[in-house]
Amino acid sequence: MPTDDLKNVIEAFLFATERPLTIEDIKEGFSASATKPADPSSGGEGGSASDGEDRVTAKDILEILNQLKVDYENQNRGFRLTEMAGGYQLVTDSRLAPYLKRFYQERETKKLSKAGLETLSVIAYRQPVTRADIEGIRGVNVDGAIRALLEKGLVKIVGRKEVPGRPMLYGTTKAFLDHFALRSVKDLPALNTYTLKDIEPSLLPPELRNHESTAPEDGKETAAIDSEQPEEKTPTAGDVK
Repeated sequence: MPTDDLKNVIEAFLFATERPLTIEDIKEGFSASATKPADPSSGGEGGSASDGEDRVTAKDILEILNQLKVDYENQNRGFRLTEMAGGYQLVTDSRLAPYLKRFYQERETKKLSKAGLETLSVIAYRQPVTRADIEGIRGVNVDGAIRALLEKGLVKIVGRKEVPGRPMLYGTTKAFLDHFALRSVKDLPALNTYTLKDIEPSLLPPELRNHESTAPEDGKETAAIDSEQPEEKTPTAGDVK
């Protein structure tokens, strides 16, 4: 298949899906019995590809994906091809976020609540984690927040902790990676890049909530969240719902 045709087909696959496509997904789109793209010179009708003809390899697909990335950037398009959650997806240019926010005002209601975001943050960084662990860090009941996150498909039950009561363990999902445009949880920002003033007060121990910034001593300008968190609460049989 000519490079231009191959590029057009892959671009169509990307436009037609709402999830990231892996190279294997795209490869499966090219089967030996697939119909060839219509040839304008033949009246616009396509034909069937013969066995072995126009065979597309993973290398071919990767080369086209890289070409599309460069094309969109050079053409200053309103979207980009980005790699996330183990696949490739077309996303809007981040510079256009203010316009999209105004255009899709109704989507505001679908945003996570503050409690939901805080709970999701704890799960993302501490997974796999129990409800009691999360409540020990946040200091409040998180049943409602976890329920909302499960309904939105951002977290899932990944197992049970081998302690008395065997409480459920929670972790993030592929949908979480998609939502935040991450390839893996390893791409989350490092916790020690935040100072105390950057941290939501409700996430801090009481003695640090009224912390006032002072001149750094001995070059220590930041405080890691992990070092400031209270000890984890030991799960009990009451954790199992």
